[in-house]
Amino acid sequence: MQDSDSLRSILRRIDGKSYGAYKDIRGTYNSDKYTLIIDHVQGDPFAAPSRVRVRVPLKDAGFAADIYSTEGRVVAFCDFLARRFVDATSHAGGHRGSGGSGVIRIEQPGQEVLKRTSVILADGAVEARFVMGLPAHGRRIAGSQAEAMFFEDLPEIVASSLYADSCDLRILERHITTYEDAEFLRDSLLDHGLIAFVADGAVLPRASGVDDRPAGSGAVPFRSPPEMSVEVNLPNSGTITGMGISQGITLIVGGGYHGKSTLLHAIEKGIYNHIPGDGREFVVTDGAAVKIRAEDGRRVEAVDISPFISNLPYGQDTHSFSTDDASGSTSQAAAIMEALEAGVRVLLIDEDTSATNFMIRDHRMQELVSKEKEPITPFIDKVGQLSEDLGVSTILVVGGSGDYFDVADSVICMEEYLPRDRTREAEEIARKYATERSPEGGTEFGKFFRRIPLKEGIDARKGKHEKKISPRSRQIIQFGTEEIDLSAVEQIVETGQTRAIGEAIYYSQRYMETGKTLAEVLDSVFSDLGEQGLDVVAGRPVGDLAYFRRFELTAAINRLRTMKAVQEHE
Repeated sequence: MQDSDSLRSILRRIDGKSYGAYKDIRGTYNSDKYTLIIDHVQGDPFAAPSRVRVRVPLKDAGFAADIYSTEGRVVAFCDFLARRFVDATSHAGGHRGSGGSGVIRIEQPGQEVLKRTSVILADGAVEARFVMGLPAHGRRIAGSQAEAMFFEDLPEIVASSLYADSCDLRILERHITTYEDAEFLRDSLLDHGLIAFVADGAVLPRASGVDDRPAGSGAVPFRSPPEMSVEVNLPNSGTITGMGISQGITLIVGGGYHGKSTLLHAIEKGIYNHIPGDGREFVVTDGAAVKIRAEDGRRVEAVDISPFISNLPYGQDTHSFSTDDASGSTSQAAAIMEALEAGVRVLLIDEDTSATNFMIRDHRMQELVSKEKEPITPFIDKVGQLSEDLGVSTILVVGGSGDYFDVADSVICMEEYLPRDRTREAEEIARKYATERSPEGGTEFGKFFRRIPLKEGIDARKGKHEKKISPRSRQIIQFGTEEIDLSAVEQIVETGQTRAIGEAIYYSQRYMETGKTLAEVLDSVFSDLGEQGLDVVAGRPVGDLAYFRRFELTAAINRLRTMKAVQEHE
């Protein structure tokens, strides 16, 4: 370890030299305020910026120990500091030459409070991880400008973001207690027989389709129907009320543009905690809830879809179904079976993004096309079995098929963005207007085979690179020569998650040599994550990863077109 004066001396020595001389600054430097660690130096001003860390001892940062006394409080505390760091960088430095010169950037958090690697607590210190664009004129080192970045801009950013005396501790406390209350609420769902809770007063609509912040003053605050109202006593906020969605089968119905999908979108994002002021702070959902949709053209590998689809023409096996170009129905069936493989407890489905022939086959169609000629057992005939046989609940947005009244436990009708409990009316309608359709697919959901993924299907090589993995967006992972399309995996909310998922796919190979099922591979990966943190999947300290669930990881593995698997029984 060197002192900060050594860094200053190096920068002055290499000033004006070719850009490659910046490699001399890599190392660890100590000052009276913090420790600076330069992990990676970029090769030229147009390359990805250099990776840098700052470590401030907790005793010097000045935060009370109670602020980070539990695992949940640590997550919220680090999230708060990351947001402070983002704000501080927006006021510091600026463009200082060619390429990305002068950039100081940390991962930008969204509306969700996630465990990330951008700010962590480790070894008695708070550590911020970020990137810096080392300045240059052309391809010559701008040493004096680099010196200003390290000795003027960076100290100002650190001082205004990572120390207690620069923070409004009341805002920090609210950030932490809101997270803590949401965790408590989610953990309480099972005790109340619920799979989701939507607080009274919540603001569900978003600013726009590309802006996930809450809608403005015109948004209608949520209010639970009296029949579904639940009261919960939170440890910090006290008693709150809201709509509890019970285990079983829940329909969300209503006219177009009355808020059906808006409610489902809030519920699907309720697997995460949200920042104060988001409007959905106390909209929480079972952490094992998965959004399912049809996905024409996706790859499916050795998935047992036989509970939904069987007797395909030409004898194609649906106990181990593979295709490079799935249809809407086969892709939706595969998505459900893959989620079951990973341990799903709640399915979230919107009729608008589903395959019609997968969801329903009405009486008239049954009369015209006999079951012997129809390979698909529609979801309406399996949703009850999922609940009764497997304990998997479903929340379904439906606007066009009242046949689902026959299988629903609860019916929520959205009227002008407010919910009404219409369960009794739906039951009466179902009795009065019998559908006359015949249930298909037997009396049980049916057994299904789990898969064993094969290591040779995980290939991240590209050209001379043994491992080439990067997110091209929040929805696309470049994995070797393949692109993994996650646009239908709607519960990914940050690019940091996508990046971490890509690394985790590669990491998971080590558990694919032992004959483990995919579920067992996931168990092993998440055991390592729990013990060693997100850095374990990257193999080095990085600041651009965010927490993801096993369901998003399995979704990405299943969408890797080189993925190979065999059935467990083979």
